[in-house]
Amino acid sequence: MATNSIVDITKLSPKFQDLYAKAKDFLENDCIPAERIYNLQMGKGDDRWKVIPPIMEELKAKARSLGLWNLFLGREYGAYGAGLTNVEYGLIAELSGKSVKIMPEAMNCSAPDTGNMEVFAKYGTQAQKDKWLVPLLNGKIRSAFAMTEPAVASSDATNIELNIRREGNEYVINGRKWWISGAGDPRCAVHLVMGKTDPDNSNRYRQQSLVIVPADTPGITVVRPMQVFGYDDAPEGHMEIIYKDVRVPVENIILGEGRGFEVIQGRLGPGRIHHCMRCIGMAERSLEYMLARVTDPSKRTFGKSLSEHGTVVADIATSRIEIDQSRFLVLNAAQKIDEVKAKGALKEISMAKISAPNMLLRVLDRSMQAHGAAGISQDFPLAHYYASARTLRYADGPDEVHRNQLGRNELKRAAEIADRLKAQKTKSEDLISKL
Repeated sequence: MATNSIVDITKLSPKFQDLYAKAKDFLENDCIPAERIYNLQMGKGDDRWKVIPPIMEELKAKARSLGLWNLFLGREYGAYGAGLTNVEYGLIAELSGKSVKIMPEAMNCSAPDTGNMEVFAKYGTQAQKDKWLVPLLNGKIRSAFAMTEPAVASSDATNIELNIRREGNEYVINGRKWWISGAGDPRCAVHLVMGKTDPDNSNRYRQQSLVIVPADTPGITVVRPMQVFGYDDAPEGHMEIIYKDVRVPVENIILGEGRGFEVIQGRLGPGRIHHCMRCIGMAERSLEYMLARVTDPSKRTFGKSLSEHGTVVADIATSRIEIDQSRFLVLNAAQKIDEVKAKGALKEISMAKISAPNMLLRVLDRSMQAHGAAGISQDFPLAHYYASARTLRYADGPDEVHRNQLGRNELKRAAEIADRLKAQKTKSEDLISKL
């Protein structure tokens, strides 16, 4: 990373320092160089959803041999993870954002698998862990998380309508989901599906449950891959899915009926930070592209190098400031999670989640502008980064939800502030009265 005075890496654990050095080398010498061959090995036409570029398995094998594997699972998960703090993993997640299509998956640290593995590790029964968590941890299968629905405003998760009805020893699932990331992957073996088991419960947050649905269960129809500005993100994709009379055994419930909200809140906190740190990495690489472009001696306008134009210099400075500002917010949130868990870090998580994707969009826009038409072409990753960053303003809660939560929390301070201002005014008047 270009700058990081926020955290003194040399004061973090020796284990982290070793992994960080390996991750940095793996990024520069393996992942970024593999990006072109990965794209060339992608399937064509319908095979985009059937072919996994062979280079990925080679990279996964190397990452695992280096110990760069399942780093997202922290100390509380014991032998399942690497034992890093959220701050430590956040710094490595930033590196992975610089090769966001390759490096997270190569380290078995890519969404939605990371969040789903956390669900199984934190809330799953031993049988559920044996069947699903172990192969996910080994990188043998992939997974999907099915929550968002086209018929309702899913940013308010209490609106979710998919029906989960118990019949004897089975749950029968009916509903439509979309933007289900990972469901297009031929390795996707399991869906975690959010729906309502008790729609008439007076407590809106106890109506929902989360159930495990094997991807090959009869009644699942993948309707189509959704596209973000024309990108389909194959082979994982973001799919629209119909669940029609899908039957699973009752033991496939996660934690218990009516506890879906509890599970997804436990899943989302750290995951939001992972996304944010990858945003920092994408922003750093975007700025690097910009610096290379504007100092290219062949790129001159009006008799000057691009880097000699004041507006370009100002854009570079602004990007540097905004990247470091967002990094501070994200690492601050990670540290807060380490100290008091995600539930105690809601303010910090919200600030980071709002800041990072918006910062990335602005940095990308400046970099694309400096590249001219090339900046929005397939010759650079900037346009794809932009599509991903714009998506993150919705993913794991839209900006508006986080702003509303953050603002309401700030308003809780108003009464105390009013009392303090009143007391200050009284003391001031007392002083004046003594003149």
